[in-house]
Amino acid sequence: MRLYSGPVIEPYPSNTPQNITRNASMIMRYQKGSRMSQAVSYGGLVHIAGQVANDRKAGIEEQTRDVLGKIDVLLKEAGTDRSKLLAVNVFLPAIVDFDAMNAVYDAWIDAENPPARACVEARLADPDLRVEMTAIAAL
Repeated sequence: MRLYSGPVIEPYPSNTPQNITRNASMIMRYQKGSRMSQAVSYGGLVHIAGQVANDRKAGIEEQTRDVLGKIDVLLKEAGTDRSKLLAVNVFLPAIVDFDAMNAVYDAWIDAENPPARACVEARLADPDLRVEMTAIAAL
């Protein structure tokens, strides 16, 4: 017995060759490299890869500013901005840097539209890195 008598609506297009090609063409990649893209947009979202500072000898505040600046550039390239951030993940190799990182982050974030956020202590790829961030934003 069918409980719903309305039309059956497919949530996703079928995987016909035409739709696969069309869907793949909607994927946009930004600052592509041989290993990864710095950002990828699809389905109304942009996913920003882990961003780290260029100056690995700088302190936590300067590295945080550099990382947030890179996120701004990638958001702009994708056609969005920080007011549309949905989530930010922060990775700190030393949780003692939490307050200093937050001071810079809090000045940068759109206080009217704060994203969901997590901050974890984690070993980073280079011991001189003080912060790494990923982000997801709506387009």
